[in-house]
Amino acid sequence: MPLFAVDYTYLPDKAEARDRTRPEHRGWLAEQADHGILLTVGPYPDGSGVLLIISADGADAAAAMLARDPFARDGLIGGVRVTEWKPVIGAFAD
Repeated sequence: MPLFAVDYTYLPDKAEARDRTRPEHRGWLAEQADHGILLTVGPYPDGSGVLLIISADGADAAAAMLARDPFARDGLIGGVRVTEWKPVIGAFAD
């Protein structure tokens, strides 16, 4: 199944709302990890966003999955970039 690197960009003026929604967001992320969809996730140290590595049947499936994120549902993400990713060395390489 293809892997996708997903870059969320956060808007500074939405930080308080993200803080309120974060427990639900992280619960949703944990569910995706339990189902083998989310392989890893972590925020950028400067607070500008987050990187997710996900497994999906294709770009449309990845987009549909990301649309269910509570942060996306509540309009708390400034931008989303989804790029198919093909690792060749390391933990995610075939």
